Amino acid sequence: MNDHIQPGGSDGFEHDHGALGDAEYAEFMELAAEEGFDLEDVEGAIEEAGHGPLPVLAVVGRPNVGKSTLVNRIIGRREAVVEDKPGVTRDRVTYEAEWAGRRFKVVDTGGWEQDVLGIDASVAAQAEYAIEAADAVVFVVDAKVGATDTDEAVVRLLRKAGKPVVLCANKVDGPSGEADAAYLWSLGLGEPHPVSALHGRGTGDMLDAVLDVLPDAPEQSFGGAGIGGPRRIALIGRPNVGKSSLLNKVAGEERVVVNELAGTTRDPVDELIELGGVTWKFVDTAGIRKRVHLQQGADYYASLRTAAAVEKAEVAVILIDAAESISVQDQRIVTMAVEAGRAMVIAYNKWDTLDEERRYYLEREIETEFGQVAWAPRVNVSARTGRHMEKLVPAIETALAGWETRVPTGRLNAFLGELVAAHPHPIRGGKQPRILFGTQAGTKPPRFVLFASGFIEAGYRRFIERRLREEFGFEGTPIHISVRVREKRGKKK
Repeated sequence: MNDHIQPGGSDGFEHDHGALGDAEYAEFMELAAEEGFDLEDVEGAIEEAGHGPLPVLAVVGRPNVGKSTLVNRIIGRREAVVEDKPGVTRDRVTYEAEWAGRRFKVVDTGGWEQDVLGIDASVAAQAEYAIEAADAVVFVVDAKVGATDTDEAVVRLLRKAGKPVVLCANKVDGPSGEADAAYLWSLGLGEPHPVSALHGRGTGDMLDAVLDVLPDAPEQSFGGAGIGGPRRIALIGRPNVGKSSLLNKVAGEERVVVNELAGTTRDPVDELIELGGVTWKFVDTAGIRKRVHLQQGADYYASLRTAAAVEKAEVAVILIDAAESISVQDQRIVTMAVEAGRAMVIAYNKWDTLDEERRYYLEREIETEFGQVAWAPRVNVSARTGRHMEKLVPAIETALAGWETRVPTGRLNAFLGELVAAHPHPIRGGKQPRILFGTQAGTKPPRFVLFASGFIEAGYRRFIERRLREEFGFEGTPIHISVRVREKRGKKK
């Protein structure tokens, strides 16, 4: 989490310079100038760390129309797997891209394989998810083939979603193919942009059109971001760990279906629940079984919808079956919540079934498997009996407080000065890089930019994160740390 900035949540600050107020920003830039940093680079670093999430562009279309080839063209490198047959892409894969100085995320979609419900339902489910999660959509159509019935089905979904759409007429390799592209006006999505994703022809004009419709930042619906709605809590975990049972127990009534058969819940279920005089929006999600590309049919789409629910939530409550050993899948779910930049609580369910021996081994497992998230509040609960349910909301409130914590720049730099003096970076190659100063450019989750005289090793960055937590709390939230190194031409005053 420390090597580069990752998107987390929107900060709701009016300034263009992240979470810094005008006076604090001016003082900080003066400090940067004294240390010999390029002020444009400093400003860019703060903006990058403070922007929160990047806008998302989904690339959708039928199998084998060239979606992955187009994605490779947009991101400028061969990342997405390309093969001349349909269905190669199965995972929903996200990449960062930049065009004309603007950064955004590109989602390459796939998984449109036939299942018992038929190809149309598969296309609809995958396209529906991709469209829902995106801020704008590039709809790729094979200009040589023209509009098919499946294309028409996706068009109906796009209209229903109301998201801005750029129509990409792919496989137009020369002027002669532009007449084929013109036929796609019939889809009713506006101007078809003739493109050859393979050769790069026309992609610049298409990306210009994308930037026209793509927002600077994705729309946020967080209750705490000034909208005044209830805070969103996603319940996630493996199948049959008791997510639905927990939701029913918290609600005090049977809100969602519970069955011993794993996988009862398919779609995320939103429930407004009042606890301690506060209304919360709990989202019960489908259990995440295994790697997405190994899933089929309904399980595949359930996992995608669960990922979407985490993206929209502010807190992820991760349920672990305390009676079973912590699995690779449990670790993967924790990683998903951390990478999404969400506040986090880990709830160990079925605690009432444990004997002393299992509790001993569970504690050892937690130390080894979840050591990297020791900052997450922990509650030991029983969804069946209601044991310790009263501890859940305080843990959620603690995680939210950490997620929204902001350290003033002056206090942060006083802390960094003491830290570097007491524990300097190891000497490497005859040089000793130093952290010169830093600032917290954003919250939800906390995002820091540190400015240094040389490359800072990953181990030292982890040390800084650990000490930040010891000094300022940040309980229940991931921390993102970015380091900018002073260019050699910079001269210290």
